[in-house]
Amino acid sequence: MPSDHNDNPPPDTPPPAQQSKNFSQQFAMAMELPFVLVGTILVGGAIGYFLDAWLHTKPAFMLIFGGIGFAAGVRDVLRRLPKD
Repeated sequence: MPSDHNDNPPPDTPPPAQQSKNFSQQFAMAMELPFVLVGTILVGGAIGYFLDAWLHTKPAFMLIFGGIGFAAGVRDVLRRLPKD
C-alpha cells in the first residue's frame, strides 16, 4: 500500500514563466548565431576584395581576409554559446 509521505521531494522545476524566458533566449540565440558567422565572413571577404582591387592582386587578400573572418566568426559563436 503506497503512503502519501515521500522522503524524496520532487526536483525543483522552474515556473512556466522562467521556462518561457529560457526558450525565447535560446530561440533568439539560434536565430542570431548564423548571421554572426556569415556576417564576419562577408566583411572579411569584402575587405579582401577591395584590397585585391586596389593592389591588383586577384584572390589573395580575399581568401586571407575571408579566412580571418571565418576564424573570428567561429570564435564569436563559441564565445556566445552557454557554458553548459
